[in-house]
Amino acid sequence: MLYTLVALVVVLVAAYIAFRAIKILWLSSWFVGWLKGMFGLSLLTLGVAVALIAYDIYSYKQILVGQPVATINFETIEDQFFDALVVDANGNQQRFSLYGDQWQLDARIIKWQGYFSGFDIKPAFRLDRLSGRYYDIHKETTEKRSSFSLVKSPLQLDLWHFINEHPQWFSVIDAHYGTARYLPMKNGALYEISLTTTGLNVRPLNDVASKAMAEWK
Repeated sequence: MLYTLVALVVVLVAAYIAFRAIKILWLSSWFVGWLKGMFGLSLLTLGVAVALIAYDIYSYKQILVGQPVATINFETIEDQFFDALVVDANGNQQRFSLYGDQWQLDARIIKWQGYFSGFDIKPAFRLDRLSGRYYDIHKETTEKRSSFSLVKSPLQLDLWHFINEHPQWFSVIDAHYGTARYLPMKNGALYEISLTTTGLNVRPLNDVASKAMAEWK
């Protein structure tokens, strides 16, 4: 009982000291100015974050089913090592060095579902990752591998990833991967990539690519 009373007295003393301190600080113009400054900085940070999220959303484009979104061309650097040139629908080029025998391209796809599905809003996509792999299982587990992001979200503010990780919070949005099957890399092979609402479709654009696909089946 004694210790309880002592503790209560100490709490009351602490509360009185805190009250006096807050009163003194609140009456001080510098403290009010500091609060305003911190509030202003918080709003500025929030504004920048929202702007970066808007930029991330802008990187997604509507899916036009059957329309090509990119081409990829391969040139041999050395055995099982290729230079891959990716050209998107706007003519933007990116080069990557891929190890292995096969390549795969992933895309992020956003679809509206539930109530919003009735508004006929087209799904959106963003080309995401290009990777290579070895056909031989032993090499796949022991040799050097390669995987590259085609587009990166600024400062890791990745809205798609957040939705994909927490689907229960976004019942009207479906964020998933669309993936092309692994296809052979061959010197001079040229492929065209198009999208459907569920994934990617790849077709050969020259005889080298056609032959490579036929030999791989």
